[in-house]
Amino acid sequence: MPQVSKKIADGEHSPSAANARQHFVVPPELDGLRLDIVLAQLLVTSRSQIKTLIDEQRVWVDGRVKKAGYLVRTGEELGLLPLPAEPITVTPQEIPLDILYEDEYIAAINKPTGMVVHPAPGQWEGTVVNALLYRWGWGDQQEKSIAYRPGIVHRLDKDTSGVLVIAKTQLTLERLSHAFKERRVHKRYLAVVHGCLRTKSGTIELPIGRHPLDRKKMAVRTQEGRAAISRYQVRAETQAVSLLHLFPETGRTHQLRVHLAAIGHPIVGDHVYGGGVQRKSTEPLVRAFPRQALHAEQLEFLHPFTGRPLRIRAPYPADLLSLLEIFRHSTKDLTNTLLPVDGEKRINYH
Repeated sequence: MPQVSKKIADGEHSPSAANARQHFVVPPELDGLRLDIVLAQLLVTSRSQIKTLIDEQRVWVDGRVKKAGYLVRTGEELGLLPLPAEPITVTPQEIPLDILYEDEYIAAINKPTGMVVHPAPGQWEGTVVNALLYRWGWGDQQEKSIAYRPGIVHRLDKDTSGVLVIAKTQLTLERLSHAFKERRVHKRYLAVVHGCLRTKSGTIELPIGRHPLDRKKMAVRTQEGRAAISRYQVRAETQAVSLLHLFPETGRTHQLRVHLAAIGHPIVGDHVYGGGVQRKSTEPLVRAFPRQALHAEQLEFLHPFTGRPLRIRAPYPADLLSLLEIFRHSTKDLTNTLLPVDGEKRINYH
């Protein structure tokens, strides 16, 4: 993460104070980038919130309001006034959580497919956040903005299963968020994709941005996208599909799904990015698979307080296990340690 000079405006005594004005000095490595992209690098927040900050004229450059496309220069001072804390409108719900690991600072769950992480219009109940509020009762203990979005460090798509790390304190949230931003969290996904890749391991480095026509989708955007890097390794294959391990080095929205579709190998069952089309295949399981065959299998990182290395793994869900059966007799099985997962030993220490 770029090193920046940060201070709180006169009259504010705490960085966490409501509406505390924040100031950043643009470092050389961000010279010439769009204002919204620079803010995304400097802040631990979503792109939608950055857009709102700019649209509501809560961001200024050297004291003047600028648009999102303004190209910043080294040494310019960026100021922003954070949005007011959102009111708590999320109801705690008694929803079972598959806990992979838990201590006084962090927890890790195995998010099931079909479960949304964070509430949003049209989906205010049944989310991970609803379950977290019930389990730990954060609504009465923390600031409103934290209670509305308790402990969410990173996200998984609704139909992606696997490891999701939760911060149990505000300081933990800040430390883990920076670890993700600085690429100190190592992620491994498992995916089944259409076709056979010519190169059995490699790196996909294509910038990703909002789709120019469909704002709900992402796309490869050569000029306007943000840098995105995904590494892959083929583990097994049939004549029609391949089993991959994926290692995203950046965390763009829908990154793995967009990257794999861009190289002509969309994830099986991904109806948004082309993996849901009926392709010539001898495996009925592939044609019938109802969601994107993507699983966040493992996270590795240093514990934010003890510094101890953690490796947290999530067992495969039943639907994915069924799909993986097609690789048991693969003529190009590249690993003999892929399928077995010990459900009683989900976390290992280095």
